[in-house]
Amino acid sequence: MNDPWVALEPGADPAERVRILRRAHETFTAAGTMPRPVRAVVADSWRRSARAGVGPDGTASVELTDGDLGAYRAEHPLAQVMPLFRELMGTFAADGEHLLAVCDAHSRLLWVEGHPATRRQAGRMNFVPGARWAESAVGTNAPGTAVAVDRPVQVFAAEHFIRRVQPWTCAAAPVHDPRTGRVLGAVDITGGDGLAHPHSLGFIQAVARAAESQLALLDSGRPATGAAELTALGRDEALLLAHGRKVRLSRRHSEILLLLARHPEGLTGDELLCALYEDESVTPVTLRAELARLRGVLGPGLLLSRPYRVALPVESDVDAVERRLRAGAVTAALSAYAGPLLPASQAPAVVRLRRRLSDGLRAALIAHGDPDLLADWAHTPWGEDDLSAWRALAAIRPTPTVRARLSALEAELGAP
Repeated sequence: MNDPWVALEPGADPAERVRILRRAHETFTAAGTMPRPVRAVVADSWRRSARAGVGPDGTASVELTDGDLGAYRAEHPLAQVMPLFRELMGTFAADGEHLLAVCDAHSRLLWVEGHPATRRQAGRMNFVPGARWAESAVGTNAPGTAVAVDRPVQVFAAEHFIRRVQPWTCAAAPVHDPRTGRVLGAVDITGGDGLAHPHSLGFIQAVARAAESQLALLDSGRPATGAAELTALGRDEALLLAHGRKVRLSRRHSEILLLLARHPEGLTGDELLCALYEDESVTPVTLRAELARLRGVLGPGLLLSRPYRVALPVESDVDAVERRLRAGAVTAALSAYAGPLLPASQAPAVVRLRRRLSDGLRAALIAHGDPDLLADWAHTPWGEDDLSAWRALAAIRPTPTVRARLSALEAELGAP
């Protein structure tokens, strides 16, 4: 049992673990050297936190307040399973003087409930509803790290990157949309050293799985006559949910269905040809063959012709981002944006829509001026070379890491 890795496992002496971790944390934050006793999941998170420019003396910022928070929570999918979370965790949290917390896919806390004294104590570090606990904002913590790595995580004491959080222990697990598999957020239990046990992690993982099962049951109860749902952001092959059936579409079929969803009144064959193909030599026969194959994939009665159109309304994730941008809800728009629209598509109409959506979201983020939101964008695969975003981020958060990345990017692009 002298292996320092084993000594850091839940169940070891908490006081000794705290001493070892504090020394390791100070070594890393002072010199950038990773001591061996730090668990791999924590070491990776510390490195990500440092790259994002998080300092060990930082604090969480509150992004959603009052009416904005209430409206956002009311429409969030995890609102449907809050009664389940309270049933499974409420007594455990109250009796153990712990907190039940639920965050969204950007690690913004939506609900923080539990023992009143513990809530007051947590409020001093802004562990409150509406606060953003993403790794890129406050470093290593269970809800933020669970969302970042998409798996259950337990964070003990000085494994937290920010010092003011180090008296706490927390365990969190991501919750996924049962239809698409996307992360909706995470459920978390936060408290003292009593949570530093393998059972805490297993318990929160079981709660998350129960929530996913409940969401699947609720989804299966929806009437099959409603609108179809198209998921196309961040994917080369879109997913369509219609009449309770989920279909993965080919790239070309994804493009066709996206365009028809944008034009519920329908498109003629010539209009579809111009929208889909750069090569003017492509014939209507080629398009008709693709549409025939798509009709077979969708099943009878969904794809109509003269003009080509879908027989029921289609709601896409593109629509959700656009609606939130029009309403000025920049944080919510970024939360709904899972990546560029059908990124491998070269269809002219899709390329224009993809560029318009990303440009609009970037412009809104820059105008909004929130450094945490800009950092989230800049550290994504689609934002890592976004010169405008990095310049905006450097203007409001000129950390050495941000300035170095901006200088490197300007050099790479030959930008003045």
